[in-house]
Amino acid sequence: MKIKIVFLLSVLFIANACNDQSQNTPKEKKITTTELSPVFHASHEPKKQNTPFSDAVEVGNTYYLAGQIGMDHKTRELVVGGIENETRQALENIKAVLEQHGLNMEDVVKATVILDDISDFQAFNEVYVSYFPQKPARTTFAAEALARGAKIEIEVVAYRSKQLGEKPVN
Repeated sequence: MKIKIVFLLSVLFIANACNDQSQNTPKEKKITTTELSPVFHASHEPKKQNTPFSDAVEVGNTYYLAGQIGMDHKTRELVVGGIENETRQALENIKAVLEQHGLNMEDVVKATVILDDISDFQAFNEVYVSYFPQKPARTTFAAEALARGAKIEIEVVAYRSKQLGEKPVN
């Protein structure tokens, strides 16, 4: 009887020690539902405060950005000069939204690109590659018409690999 009790206590002690050790392992972080609850961020642009969508939705460390067209947000007009200029402006708009959340273009992991005319693919791509040297995953397709007569719309997903204020590990 004493042997059984000693054996059971030993097993419980070992199990408890293993459980304590696994909880202290940095690789295993318990994620709470609060951390995964979406946060809907209003636009940083004063003229976009009443739009029926969020500029960015944050879920954990992932940020889903609304599509951006080549509109200059100061004038609320599409930039002139064709697909290259609209692509550049759309990407600058994305960059501005990312910066509002402490992110940058290198944090983008996925892009979806909608072109008004698929024949603009090469001209768009020449501008695009200068913004994304890390080559995020991408889907590109053409649609018959885009909002406000735009030639392009781009949406991205970004991932924060470190917390704000956290120093990078060398």
